[in-house]
Amino acid sequence: MFFEQTVALPLWLVLLTCLLAALALLDRLLMPSARWFLHRRLNRAIEKLNARLHFHIRPFTLTRRRVLVGNLTYDPQVLAAVEQLARAENLPHDVLIERAGRYAREIVPAFNAYLYFRLGVWLARRLARNLYRVRLAQADDAALGEIGEDAAVVFVMNHRSNMDYVLLAFLAAQRAALSFAAGEWARVWPLQGLVRAMGAYFVRRDSGNLLYRRVLQRYIQMATAGGVTQAVFPEGGLSRDGRLREPKLGILDYMLRGFLPNEGRDIVFVPVGINYDRVLEEDSLLGMTGPRATRRGTRRALGTGIRFLLRNLFLMKRRERTRFGYACVNFGRPVSLRAYLGERGIVPGTLDRNARFVAVEALGRHLIHEIGRVVPVPPIPLVASLFAQSPEDYQTGEELAVAIDALAARLRAAGARLQLPGDDLSSALKTGLRTLVRRDLIEREAGGFVVVAGKRNLLTYYANSIAHLIEQEAGISPR
Repeated sequence: MFFEQTVALPLWLVLLTCLLAALALLDRLLMPSARWFLHRRLNRAIEKLNARLHFHIRPFTLTRRRVLVGNLTYDPQVLAAVEQLARAENLPHDVLIERAGRYAREIVPAFNAYLYFRLGVWLARRLARNLYRVRLAQADDAALGEIGEDAAVVFVMNHRSNMDYVLLAFLAAQRAALSFAAGEWARVWPLQGLVRAMGAYFVRRDSGNLLYRRVLQRYIQMATAGGVTQAVFPEGGLSRDGRLREPKLGILDYMLRGFLPNEGRDIVFVPVGINYDRVLEEDSLLGMTGPRATRRGTRRALGTGIRFLLRNLFLMKRRERTRFGYACVNFGRPVSLRAYLGERGIVPGTLDRNARFVAVEALGRHLIHEIGRVVPVPPIPLVASLFAQSPEDYQTGEELAVAIDALAARLRAAGARLQLPGDDLSSALKTGLRTLVRRDLIEREAGGFVVVAGKRNLLTYYANSIAHLIEQEAGISPR
C-alpha cells in the first residue's frame, strides 16, 4: 500500500521539522495566552500609574507603533502632500508613499512604560544626583493642579545642556511620562532604540523636505489631539553663548495650525526654567561659530559631553572628584492656548499663512519670556555676573560682598528665584569664588580676585544665563 511505504529522511531534516512544528504550536496555542496575560498585567500597571500621575498616560501613547505608523503614512494630509509631490516631481505614488512610511517609522516613538518608569527614571535620578546637587526651586502646584485632566500638556523649557532631558524626566516623573522632541544627535546606535522606547519622537532640524515636514506635522498634531504630554525646547537647540535664544516656530506652528479653540482638547504650556553651575558641553558650545559649525558642533558637543561625563563619573566613584554644584529647575505658571488666543481674538482656522506666522511668532516670544522669568539663579552664574560686568578689573573680597548684595536685590526685584547654599549670599559668594578659582576662571591676587586671561568668554557664558533677568529689572529689552 502507498501509505505503508517507508520514507527515509536525514536526521537534520527531521530535527528541523520538529523544531518548526514546535514553534508553530507555540505561536498558535501558547503565545496568544502569554500575550493576553502580559497585556492584562500591563493594563493593570498603567492603571496604577495613572492613579499616581497627574497627567495620565493616554491611549494614543499605548497604541501599537505599527498602527501609528500606518495611520500616519496614510493620513489624508500626508496623502495630499504625496499627490502634490507626485505631480511636481513626476514620481510614482508608490515610491512617495514608501518614503512617507520611512519618515513615519523614523519619527514615531515606541513607548514602553516599564522601561520609562523602572529603568529610565531610575537612571535619570542616579545620573542627575551623582553629577549635581539637584534642586526643584519653584513649582506652582496649585496652578498645575488646576490644569484640566483632558488637556494636552506641553512642557516648554530653555535648552542649556543635553542633561536637560535627564533632569526634567527625573523631576517630572511624579507628574507625567514625557514625550520629548529629540534632535538628530540621538539617532545613533544604541541610543536611538532606548530614546524611542522612552517615548521620544525624532525631529530633523531645519528640514526643507515637504513630505517629511507634512509627516512630522501630522504626527505632532495627532499626538497633541490625543493628549500626549510632551516636552519641547522652543529655542530649537542648545544655547551657544548662555543666553536665551530666539524661538524656533516649527513645532509651535504645527500645534497652532491643528488647534480648534472651541473643539477638542485645550493645549496648556508649562514654562520650565533650567540652570546649572556647570554645563557638561561648555567648551564645545563656546566653540560653535558660523552656520557650517552648527551641525558638526552639535555632534561634537554630544561626544565631548559624553566623554567628560564618563570620565568624571569614574573619578567620582574613586572619590577623586565632587559633584558639579547645583542643577536647578523651576516650573512656571501654565499658559492655556485657548485662553491666550481668546484674549487676543485669534482664531487659527481663519488666518492666512502670513497672519498665522505672526501669531505663532508672538506665541513663541511669549513662551520664551515666561521661561526666562522662571530661570533659576544658582551660585556660579550669580558670582560669574560680578566679574562679567567688569572682567578687566581687580576686585577685593569686600567689594564683591557689596556687589553681590546689590545684584541679588536687583534679581529679586525682577522676581528671580535664587538657589543658594543655606539661602545665604555670603555662603554663595564663598562657594562661587572657591569654585571659579579651582576651575582657573579667576585667580587670587593680593587679597582680591581677577579674571584669568583667556577665560572671559567662559565666565560670560555662565553670567549670560541670568543676564535677561538683570536686563528685565533695569528695563532693558533682553537681546
